[in-house]
Amino acid sequence: MESVHRYGARERNLALPLVLPLIAAVLFGSLIVFAEVNAAAVSIALLACIFIMLDFRFGVVCLIVFMPLSASSMLPHNIGGITGLNPLNLLLVGTLVSWALQRLPRGTAPTPAPPQSLLWLYVLPFLVASVLGFQHLGDIAARLLVQAPISFSSPTNYVLSIMIKPLFMVLFALLVAAAAARSRQPEKWIIPMLVSVWAMCLMTIGFAAVSGASLTDLSSSESRRLLSPLGLHANDLGRLFAIVYALMLYTFAATQDTRLRMALIASMGLVVVALTLTFSRGAFFGFAVVNLLFLLSRRTPSAFLLSGLVLLAFILMLPAAVFERIGTGWGSGLNAISSGRIEEIWLPLLPEVLRHPIFGNGLGAIAWSAPMHAGTMQAVSHAHNAYLNAALDMGLLGLILLCAYFLHVWRGFRRLSIDPAITPTLRGFYAGAAAGLVSFLLAGFFGSSLTPRPEQFFLWLAIGMMYGQRLTSRTTKEPAPC
Repeated sequence: MESVHRYGARERNLALPLVLPLIAAVLFGSLIVFAEVNAAAVSIALLACIFIMLDFRFGVVCLIVFMPLSASSMLPHNIGGITGLNPLNLLLVGTLVSWALQRLPRGTAPTPAPPQSLLWLYVLPFLVASVLGFQHLGDIAARLLVQAPISFSSPTNYVLSIMIKPLFMVLFALLVAAAAARSRQPEKWIIPMLVSVWAMCLMTIGFAAVSGASLTDLSSSESRRLLSPLGLHANDLGRLFAIVYALMLYTFAATQDTRLRMALIASMGLVVVALTLTFSRGAFFGFAVVNLLFLLSRRTPSAFLLSGLVLLAFILMLPAAVFERIGTGWGSGLNAISSGRIEEIWLPLLPEVLRHPIFGNGLGAIAWSAPMHAGTMQAVSHAHNAYLNAALDMGLLGLILLCAYFLHVWRGFRRLSIDPAITPTLRGFYAGAAAGLVSFLLAGFFGSSLTPRPEQFFLWLAIGMMYGQRLTSRTTKEPAPC
C-alpha cells in the first residue's frame, strides 16, 4: 500500500511540470487575445504562479518584491475591465493555494493560522466597523464625491477596497510567517526586502528626476501629490521609508555578515535620499525618532559618539529646502504648523466621535460626518490622525483594541531582539522592527491609519517574520513523534 502511495506521489510530481506549462500557455494566449496591452504583466504573474505551485515560498518572495509597487500607476490594476484581476492578486491567490496544496500531504507543517491576538484585537474590530460603515453608503456627502473623489462610493467598491483589500496585508503577513517557519535561515528573507526597497527608492528618485520639479517645488505644500503616480501620497511614501530604514539600521548594527552590512549601508543611503524627496514632515519626524532610539540603544560612549557624529554630518548635508519644509507654518500658530488640520479637520470631527463613542460610526465615517455635509471642514477622505480616525470609525473600544494589539506586537519584537536562540542578524532585525513600530505610532498623530495601509508594508513583513519565528520555536520545542 505504501509503495502504491509513493508511486502515485511520484507520478503527480512528474506530471506537474508538464501540465502547468500547458495550462499557462492556454491562459497566456487567452489573455493576449482579450487583454492586449496588460497581458504581458499578467502573463508574467501567471508564469510566476507555475513556480509558486512548486514551492509557495517563491510566491512570498514575489509578494515581498512587488507588493509595495502594486499601487503604482505604472502597473495594471485590472485586466479587461475586471475589478480585482491584477498581477498582485494573482500572486497572492496563487501563493495561498500553493501553501494549502503543499500542506495537505504534510498535515503537521507550520500553519499561518491567525494568532488569537491578531484575530480578536485587530481583525474583529476592523470587520465590525466595516459592517457598520456599509450601512451608511447612502449618506456620503455630495461635496466629497466632487471635490475629493473616494474609492468606496458604491457597495461593491466599499466591500472590495475597504473591507477586503486591507486584509490582504494581514494575509500577506501570515504567508510570510508560514514561509519563515519553513526556512532554515529566516534571515535570508531580508534579501527580497532589500530588492523591494531598491525598486521603491529608484522609482521615487527616477520619477522625481523625470518630473523636472526642483527641490523647492517638491517641498511646496501645493505639490504634496506630485509623487502620487507611484501609488502613495508623498506623506505615506515617506512613512514607508522611515519604517524600513529602522529595520535596516538596527540589522546593520547587529549583523556579522560583511556582505549584508555593505548591502544595508548602500540601501540605507538610497532610502534617505528617497525619503528626503518626499518632503514629508511626518516622515522626517519618524526618521528622527528612529535615529534617536538608535542612539539611546548604544551601550558604549564611543558608539554613541560615532553615531552622533554621523547623524550630525547628515544634517549638515541636507538641502535648504528640507529645513524650509520643516519650518512651514512656524510663527503663525499651531493651526498653520499643522497645515490647517487642527481647526479644519480635528476640531470639527471631535463631536462626531461622541455620537457613537463605543463602537464608532463605521469605516470611512468621515465621508458621512455632519461637518462634511455642512462644509465646515476640509474635503478629505481621512482624519490625518491615526488615533482620531480609529476613534471616529471604530469607537473608543476599537481604538483601545488596536492599540493593545500593537503593544502586543512591540513586546513580541522586543523579546525576539534579545533572544539568544536566534542569530544576531535577526535580533537586530526585530530590534529595528520595534523601533520602526514606535516611530510609526508616534508619527500616527499626524497622519496614516492604525488599520492596514500600503505604507505599513514593511511593518507587516516584520510582523509575519515574528509569527514565523514563534512557529519555529514552537515546533522545535515539541517532542518528536514516536
